[in-house]
Amino acid sequence: MKSNNDLISTLSAESITASNNSTKNINNNSFQQSKINTNSGFSHVIHSSVSIRSQDNSSQNTQASTANLDIDKDLEKVEDILEKAKFYTSLCLGTTAILSVFAFLFLIPFVVDPSISAIVADYDPIPVTCITTDHIYATSLSNCSWASCREGCTTTPVRCHQILVNYSRIPYNEWDKMVTRKELGSVEWDVMDTKLLINTEGCGYPPKVNCTIFAKEYGSSRIGDIFPCYYSRAYPEQVVIRYSWDDNLKHLILSLVVPNVLFAVSIAVLSYWYCPCCDKACHKNPRVYAEKYPSKEKINWNEFECNEQKA
Repeated sequence: MKSNNDLISTLSAESITASNNSTKNINNNSFQQSKINTNSGFSHVIHSSVSIRSQDNSSQNTQASTANLDIDKDLEKVEDILEKAKFYTSLCLGTTAILSVFAFLFLIPFVVDPSISAIVADYDPIPVTCITTDHIYATSLSNCSWASCREGCTTTPVRCHQILVNYSRIPYNEWDKMVTRKELGSVEWDVMDTKLLINTEGCGYPPKVNCTIFAKEYGSSRIGDIFPCYYSRAYPEQVVIRYSWDDNLKHLILSLVVPNVLFAVSIAVLSYWYCPCCDKACHKNPRVYAEKYPSKEKINWNEFECNEQKA
């Protein structure tokens, strides 16, 4: 009976020990499983944080590349606008230079030469007294060897007005005070029967010069009447109706300065832009016009960035 009790107690102790061991194993397995789960959770968090950082970096790089592309596009637009402005400005400057040459060549016979002739003739700026003595209306080239007035300075007239005058060096403003009309026949004229010209060249263009009106004002209808005129101190036999020192000097300066300044400025700017020698003279590196176009490496890099953005 006692042995049976001992056996039962032994079996119960073994069962209790086995249950304790199984409990420990279960606890150990659960602890290891939880540890594995914890480690996997940490690794997942680390991987997720790394992926988030990589996404942030990639997004920042994409934004930076996009901003750089926008800046490059804006710069290219500005360069295109500047190139177009330079082209049209160059076209205008070239046209201005050509027109300045033709304008100066045109002004030489019509403004420069008459102005220089007037300066050489040295007309008295104070008008003196003239009186018409004869008026001839001539026809044919042989009879029109000279003319008091011609409409056009480049052709020989076939009809012309020839007016002869006497003049006295008495100023026209003082004539009435010194000479009465009764004493007109006894006046001693300084120069008699000399040619009267409408201006220094004796010619001009309408509407400034109208020979018909000129002939009515100083021709046969005014014989015996006095009027103001200007005589040449260098050539006393030369008398004109129209003369102004200020206008003559102004026209001469404008005709010499304006076209020449425009031509010089236009050529200077064009030379500075397109002449490599001018760049070297200004201590600058010579322009390489191939640099205006993008290189092959830059084109490939732009294509690569565009493909990344699309991806």
